[in-house]
Amino acid sequence: MSIQFLQSRGDEAPIAIPAMGLKLLVRLPPDKTGGTLSIIETTNAPGFGPPLHRHREAEIFHVLEGEYLYEVDGKRFRAREGDLMSIPGGAAHAFVNLTNKPARQSVIIAPGLDAAGFFTELAGVMQDGRPDTDTLNAFGRKWGVEFLGPPLMP
Repeated sequence: MSIQFLQSRGDEAPIAIPAMGLKLLVRLPPDKTGGTLSIIETTNAPGFGPPLHRHREAEIFHVLEGEYLYEVDGKRFRAREGDLMSIPGGAAHAFVNLTNKPARQSVIIAPGLDAAGFFTELAGVMQDGRPDTDTLNAFGRKWGVEFLGPPLMP
């Protein structure tokens, strides 16, 4: 694995997807790791999270602030500040912020994903609100993401 130097202060403008209550920073892009991993930091608005989905990349979530309800392959559990969850590639998963204020997570994605490209394009797909599952899957095919259902309800 070849990792290049990068200092990320987290002060750049986030990628925002209001329909998902999401603000996202790419803290370590895959081009700095030889494609082996990427790291993002997410801020989720109260009651928001992604639709149920799956993809080939594994993810490691570290809750920095708040509390989330997760679902991974049909099993639900709560995750609080300080908790770390590893989600295997191919697992169906979703989560939702359970608190009444923004919650934050750091997410390691392996192998690396062009998160800036993915989430910028997803913001365009969701610019007029949450589209139906067929529209999301038409977008997701390019990225190897399958959208399986709606977001979790708190």
